[in-house]
Amino acid sequence: MKNNNYLLIIVALVAIVSIVTFSNSNIFETDQDRDVLYQTSTINALLEGVYDGETTFKQLHEHGDIGLGTFNSLDGEMIGLDGEFYQIKTDGIAYLVNDSMQTPFVVMTFFDSDETLIVSESMNYTELESYLDNKLTTKNSFIAIKMDGVFNYVKTRSVPRQDKPYQPLVEVVENQSIFEFHNIEGTMIGFRTPDYMKGVNVPGYHMHFINKERTAGGHLLNVQLEDTKIMMDYTSEFFMVVPENKEFHQAELSGDNQHELEKIEK
Repeated sequence: MKNNNYLLIIVALVAIVSIVTFSNSNIFETDQDRDVLYQTSTINALLEGVYDGETTFKQLHEHGDIGLGTFNSLDGEMIGLDGEFYQIKTDGIAYLVNDSMQTPFVVMTFFDSDETLIVSESMNYTELESYLDNKLTTKNSFIAIKMDGVFNYVKTRSVPRQDKPYQPLVEVVENQSIFEFHNIEGTMIGFRTPDYMKGVNVPGYHMHFINKERTAGGHLLNVQLEDTKIMMDYTSEFFMVVPENKEFHQAELSGDNQHELEKIEK
Protein backbone atom coordinates (compact mmCIF):
# COMPACT_ATOMS: atom_id res chain seq x y z
CA MET A 1 0.00 0.00 0.00
CA LYS A 2 2.83 2.39 0.97
CA ASN A 3 4.66 1.64 -2.28
CA ASN A 4 1.54 2.45 -4.28
CA ASN A 5 1.27 5.82 -2.53
CA TYR A 6 4.90 6.60 -3.37
CA LEU A 7 4.23 5.67 -6.99
CA LEU A 8 1.20 7.96 -7.15
CA ILE A 9 3.22 10.85 -5.69
CA ILE A 10 6.01 10.35 -8.26
CA VAL A 11 3.53 10.23 -11.16
CA ALA A 12 1.87 13.43 -9.89
CA LEU A 13 5.21 15.24 -9.61
CA VAL A 14 6.22 14.19 -13.13
CA ALA A 15 2.88 15.43 -14.47
CA ILE A 16 3.27 18.81 -12.71
CA VAL A 17 6.84 19.25 -14.01
CA SER A 18 5.68 18.36 -17.54
CA ILE A 19 2.82 20.88 -17.42
CA VAL A 20 5.07 23.67 -16.11
CA THR A 21 7.76 22.91 -18.70
CA PHE A 22 5.22 22.85 -21.53
CA SER A 23 3.62 26.08 -20.29
CA ASN A 24 6.95 27.91 -20.00
CA SER A 25 7.98 26.64 -23.43
CA ASN A 26 4.79 28.02 -24.98
CA ILE A 27 5.24 31.35 -23.23
CA PHE A 28 8.80 31.62 -24.51
CA GLU A 29 7.74 30.78 -28.05
CA THR A 30 4.93 33.34 -27.92
CA ASP A 31 7.24 36.09 -26.68
CA GLN A 32 9.73 35.20 -29.39
CA ASP A 33 7.07 35.25 -32.11
CA ARG A 34 6.01 38.77 -31.06
CA ASP A 35 9.41 40.17 -32.01
CA VAL A 36 9.05 39.39 -35.72
CA LEU A 37 8.31 41.76 -38.59
CA TYR A 38 5.92 39.93 -40.91
CA GLN A 39 5.65 41.05 -44.54
CA THR A 40 3.87 39.89 -47.68
CA SER A 41 5.52 40.52 -51.07
CA THR A 42 8.03 43.31 -51.74
CA ILE A 43 7.77 47.04 -52.30
CA ASN A 44 9.37 46.62 -55.74
CA ALA A 45 6.60 44.22 -56.73
CA LEU A 46 4.02 46.80 -55.69
CA LEU A 47 5.85 49.48 -57.69
CA GLU A 48 5.70 47.20 -60.73
CA GLY A 49 1.93 46.74 -60.46
CA VAL A 50 1.66 43.40 -58.64
CA TYR A 51 -1.55 44.30 -56.84
CA ASP A 52 -2.95 40.88 -55.98
CA GLY A 53 -1.98 38.50 -53.20
CA GLU A 54 -3.36 35.44 -51.42
CA THR A 55 -2.96 36.43 -47.75
CA THR A 56 -6.27 37.15 -45.97
CA PHE A 57 -6.74 39.58 -43.13
CA LYS A 58 -7.98 36.72 -41.00
CA GLN A 59 -4.50 35.19 -41.33
CA LEU A 60 -2.86 38.52 -40.48
CA HIS A 61 -4.35 38.48 -36.98
CA GLU A 62 -1.81 35.74 -36.22
CA HIS A 63 1.12 37.99 -37.14
CA GLY A 64 0.58 41.29 -35.40
CA ASP A 65 -1.66 43.91 -33.82
CA ILE A 66 -0.33 46.92 -35.73
CA GLY A 67 0.59 47.31 -39.38
CA LEU A 68 0.16 49.03 -42.70
CA GLY A 69 -0.28 48.04 -46.32
CA THR A 70 -2.93 47.93 -49.01
CA PHE A 71 -5.59 45.66 -50.53
CA ASN A 72 -5.97 43.54 -53.64
CA SER A 73 -6.47 45.71 -56.72
CA LEU A 74 -4.72 48.47 -54.71
CA ASP A 75 -8.08 49.38 -53.21
CA GLY A 76 -7.03 52.04 -50.71
CA GLU A 77 -4.64 52.34 -47.77
CA MET A 78 -4.61 49.94 -44.81
CA ILE A 79 -3.75 50.67 -41.20
CA GLY A 80 -3.79 48.09 -38.41
CA LEU A 81 -4.18 49.30 -34.83
CA ASP A 82 -4.89 47.36 -31.63
CA GLY A 83 -5.67 44.23 -33.64
CA GLU A 84 -8.23 45.91 -35.90
CA PHE A 85 -7.74 46.62 -39.62
CA TYR A 86 -9.08 49.71 -41.39
CA GLN A 87 -9.38 50.50 -45.10
CA ILE A 88 -9.12 54.16 -46.11
CA LYS A 89 -10.63 54.55 -49.55
CA THR A 90 -10.51 57.54 -51.89
CA ASP A 91 -13.56 59.02 -50.14
CA GLY A 92 -11.32 59.50 -47.09
CA ILE A 93 -13.45 57.27 -44.87
CA ALA A 94 -11.94 54.47 -42.77
CA TYR A 95 -13.87 51.21 -43.05
CA LEU A 96 -13.46 48.12 -40.88
CA VAL A 97 -11.87 45.33 -42.93
CA ASN A 98 -13.61 42.02 -43.56
CA ASP A 99 -11.49 38.98 -42.62
CA SER A 100 -11.95 37.48 -46.08
CA MET A 101 -10.31 40.42 -47.86
CA GLN A 102 -6.79 39.87 -49.25
CA THR A 103 -3.62 41.92 -49.51
CA PRO A 104 -0.72 42.11 -52.00
CA PHE A 105 1.53 44.00 -49.57
CA VAL A 106 1.43 44.37 -45.80
CA VAL A 107 3.85 44.85 -42.91
CA MET A 108 2.81 43.64 -39.42
CA THR A 109 4.15 43.03 -35.94
CA PHE A 110 3.00 42.71 -32.34
CA PHE A 111 3.82 46.04 -30.75
CA ASP A 112 5.75 46.02 -27.45
CA SER A 113 7.35 49.41 -26.86
CA ASP A 114 11.09 49.39 -26.11
CA GLU A 115 11.46 53.17 -25.91
CA THR A 116 9.14 56.12 -25.37
CA LEU A 117 9.79 59.74 -26.38
CA ILE A 118 7.70 62.78 -25.50
CA VAL A 119 7.95 65.51 -28.13
CA SER A 120 7.02 69.02 -26.99
CA GLU A 121 8.50 70.98 -29.92
CA SER A 122 6.85 71.70 -33.25
CA MET A 123 8.19 69.78 -36.25
CA ASN A 124 7.12 68.66 -39.71
CA TYR A 125 7.59 65.19 -41.26
CA THR A 126 11.15 65.83 -42.46
CA GLU A 127 12.15 67.25 -39.08
CA LEU A 128 10.47 64.32 -37.35
CA GLU A 129 12.53 61.83 -39.35
CA SER A 130 15.77 63.63 -38.45
CA TYR A 131 14.72 63.83 -34.80
CA LEU A 132 14.00 60.10 -34.64
CA ASP A 133 17.22 59.19 -36.47
CA ASN A 134 19.19 61.08 -33.82
CA LYS A 135 17.42 59.16 -31.05
CA LEU A 136 17.84 55.64 -32.46
CA THR A 137 20.22 53.19 -30.81
CA THR A 138 20.70 51.53 -34.22
CA LYS A 139 19.65 52.05 -37.81
CA ASN A 140 20.24 48.41 -38.72
CA SER A 141 17.17 46.90 -37.06
CA PHE A 142 13.52 47.06 -38.06
CA ILE A 143 11.64 49.54 -35.88
CA ALA A 144 7.88 49.66 -35.42
CA ILE A 145 6.59 53.10 -34.45
CA LYS A 146 3.38 54.24 -32.80
CA MET A 147 2.66 57.94 -32.27
CA ASP A 148 -0.28 59.34 -30.31
CA GLY A 149 -1.16 63.02 -30.07
CA VAL A 150 -3.13 66.02 -31.23
CA PHE A 151 -1.57 67.03 -34.53
CA ASN A 152 -1.68 70.61 -35.77
CA TYR A 153 -1.78 69.42 -39.37
CA VAL A 154 -1.90 66.05 -41.11
CA LYS A 155 -1.77 65.44 -44.85
CA THR A 156 -2.62 61.96 -46.13
CA ARG A 157 -3.58 60.22 -49.34
CA SER A 158 -5.33 57.18 -50.70
CA VAL A 159 -5.27 55.58 -54.14
CA PRO A 160 -8.19 54.39 -56.28
CA ARG A 161 -9.02 50.74 -56.89
CA GLN A 162 -7.35 49.50 -60.09
CA ASP A 163 -8.59 47.38 -62.96
CA LYS A 164 -6.44 45.03 -65.02
CA PRO A 165 -4.15 45.46 -66.80
CA TYR A 166 -2.61 47.20 -63.78
CA GLN A 167 -0.49 50.31 -64.22
CA PRO A 168 2.76 50.88 -62.27
CA LEU A 169 2.27 52.56 -58.91
CA VAL A 170 4.05 55.74 -59.95
CA GLU A 171 1.29 56.27 -62.54
CA VAL A 172 -1.52 55.32 -60.17
CA VAL A 173 -0.58 57.97 -57.58
CA GLU A 174 -1.09 60.70 -60.17
CA ASN A 175 -4.80 60.16 -59.48
CA GLN A 176 -4.50 59.87 -55.71
CA SER A 177 -6.96 61.57 -53.36
CA ILE A 178 -5.45 64.02 -50.86
CA PHE A 179 -6.89 64.65 -47.38
CA GLU A 180 -5.89 67.45 -45.00
CA PHE A 181 -6.72 67.60 -41.28
CA HIS A 182 -6.20 70.40 -38.75
CA ASN A 183 -5.93 70.08 -34.98
CA ILE A 184 -6.83 66.41 -35.11
CA GLU A 185 -6.25 63.76 -32.47
CA GLY A 186 -5.13 60.37 -33.69
CA THR A 187 -2.44 57.77 -34.14
CA MET A 188 0.35 57.30 -36.64
CA ILE A 189 1.54 53.75 -37.23
CA GLY A 190 4.68 52.98 -39.21
CA PHE A 191 8.03 51.35 -39.61
CA ARG A 192 11.62 52.37 -40.09
CA THR A 193 13.37 49.94 -42.42
CA PRO A 194 17.17 49.73 -42.80
CA ASP A 195 18.70 50.96 -46.05
CA TYR A 196 19.99 47.47 -46.86
CA MET A 197 16.38 46.38 -47.46
CA LYS A 198 15.98 48.48 -50.63
CA GLY A 199 13.66 46.74 -53.04
CA VAL A 200 12.14 44.61 -50.29
CA ASN A 201 10.60 47.35 -48.16
CA VAL A 202 10.58 51.15 -48.02
CA PRO A 203 14.01 52.31 -46.76
CA GLY A 204 13.58 54.79 -43.93
CA TYR A 205 10.17 55.77 -42.61
CA HIS A 206 6.77 54.64 -43.89
CA MET A 207 3.75 55.87 -41.90
CA HIS A 208 -0.05 55.71 -42.04
CA PHE A 209 -2.48 57.79 -39.96
CA ILE A 210 -5.93 57.28 -38.45
CA ASN A 211 -7.93 59.71 -36.32
CA LYS A 212 -9.05 58.97 -32.76
CA GLU A 213 -12.58 58.09 -33.88
CA ARG A 214 -11.09 55.73 -36.50
CA THR A 215 -13.21 57.22 -39.23
CA ALA A 216 -10.54 58.84 -41.45
CA GLY A 217 -6.85 58.65 -42.26
CA GLY A 218 -4.51 57.43 -44.99
CA HIS A 219 -0.90 57.18 -46.08
CA LEU A 220 1.05 59.96 -44.34
CA LEU A 221 2.49 62.63 -46.66
CA ASN A 222 3.17 65.40 -44.15
CA VAL A 223 2.50 66.35 -40.55
CA GLN A 224 2.98 69.24 -38.14
CA LEU A 225 3.16 67.95 -34.62
CA GLU A 226 3.92 68.91 -31.04
CA ASP A 227 3.10 67.38 -27.65
CA THR A 228 3.26 63.88 -29.12
CA LYS A 229 3.99 60.54 -27.51
CA ILE A 230 6.27 58.39 -29.67
CA MET A 231 6.78 54.70 -28.89
CA MET A 232 9.32 52.53 -30.69
CA ASP A 233 9.63 48.75 -30.84
CA TYR A 234 12.99 47.42 -32.06
CA THR A 235 12.32 44.20 -33.96
CA SER A 236 15.09 41.66 -34.47
CA GLU A 237 13.50 39.14 -36.85
CA PHE A 238 12.02 39.40 -40.34
CA PHE A 239 9.70 36.96 -42.11
CA MET A 240 8.37 37.43 -45.64
CA VAL A 241 5.81 35.57 -47.75
CA VAL A 242 5.72 36.20 -51.50
CA PRO A 243 2.63 35.86 -53.73
CA GLU A 244 2.16 32.59 -55.60
CA ASN A 245 0.81 34.04 -58.82
CA LYS A 246 1.99 34.59 -62.38
CA GLU A 247 2.21 38.36 -62.01
CA PHE A 248 4.70 38.15 -59.18
CA HIS A 249 6.69 35.30 -60.73
CA GLN A 250 7.12 37.19 -64.00
CA ALA A 251 7.70 40.69 -62.59
CA GLU A 252 11.08 42.37 -63.11
CA LEU A 253 12.15 43.05 -59.54
CA SER A 254 15.92 43.54 -59.84
CA GLY A 255 15.88 47.21 -60.84
CA ASP A 256 16.67 50.22 -58.67
CA ASN A 257 13.30 51.92 -58.16
CA GLN A 258 14.40 54.32 -55.43
CA HIS A 259 13.57 57.44 -57.45
CA GLU A 260 10.02 56.24 -58.15
CA LEU A 261 9.61 55.18 -54.53
CA GLU A 262 10.62 58.60 -53.19
CA LYS A 263 8.12 60.24 -55.53
CA ILE A 264 5.35 57.92 -54.39
CA GLU A 265 6.08 58.17 -50.67
CA LYS A 266 6.22 61.96 -50.41
